[in-house]
Amino acid sequence: MHPTITAFLDHLRNERNASAHTIRCYEDDLSQFCQFLAETRREEADPSAVDARRLRRYSAWLNGRGYAASTVARRLASLRSFYRYQRRQGVVTIDPSGGLRNPKQPRRLPRLLRVEDVIRLLDGIPTGEPLGVRDRAMFETLYGGGLRVSELVGLDLDDLDLEQELVRVRGKGRRERLCPVGRMAASWLARWVALRQPKDPKGPAVFLNRFGTRLTTRSVGRLLETYLAGLGLDLGASPHTLRHSFATHLLDRGADLRSVQELLGHRSLTTTQIYTHVTQERMLDAYHDAHPRA
Repeated sequence: MHPTITAFLDHLRNERNASAHTIRCYEDDLSQFCQFLAETRREEADPSAVDARRLRRYSAWLNGRGYAASTVARRLASLRSFYRYQRRQGVVTIDPSGGLRNPKQPRRLPRLLRVEDVIRLLDGIPTGEPLGVRDRAMFETLYGGGLRVSELVGLDLDDLDLEQELVRVRGKGRRERLCPVGRMAASWLARWVALRQPKDPKGPAVFLNRFGTRLTTRSVGRLLETYLAGLGLDLGASPHTLRHSFATHLLDRGADLRSVQELLGHRSLTTTQIYTHVTQERMLDAYHDAHPRA
């Protein structure tokens, strides 16, 4: 790892208070950039000595390796952040990433579960054992509050206000927000909290694995896959699908876009507007199915 990249990662960790996941993504993206430099330059692969032309070649190199447009865009975004930091530190005088253009991405609507399928999923989780109660509480909370899976596994006991049916989550950029999760999720959370047995008696994590330590996002995804397969539901669904379904079901039932933005923790309303396309498609489907002149 080049020293300039190490300094940037330290900046993210110590000054920006970035999450471990964010730092790992930046490290992977910038390591690949160094790999490209090492393969295409005979001299030392120094990111600080790169010009705009070299960055355009890197973008083409990524495209040539068959990466999805979203992956290329993320890796270029990591470079922009790195070079903005380099410029603030006076390491470079001109930001070579200023002219980088992201590849055009196809607009993909989020995958959704119908209301009846969400209910079937939740009701299909067996709750005769403590871990089943945990899983019911987890997926009720994901759907009831529209949480990201990282927000779910990051919940601590102090974040729960079950009387008010609220949880406090830390979203992207460590921004905190209060999320209503509804009566059903609050009820199942209360049942799980009464059963949970942490390895450390003072352990704060709400959702624990069988060893008494904090559950991971990957484990939540694997559990969902198991339940979907057992119930014959869409195997392409992920924990994030429950978040998408949460937003769409609210809009379908008359919630305003600004409120849904706040509930999801989106900084920009533009991010939330993708769900209006989903509801418009459903509206048109209903029209074509029902109107006699359609």
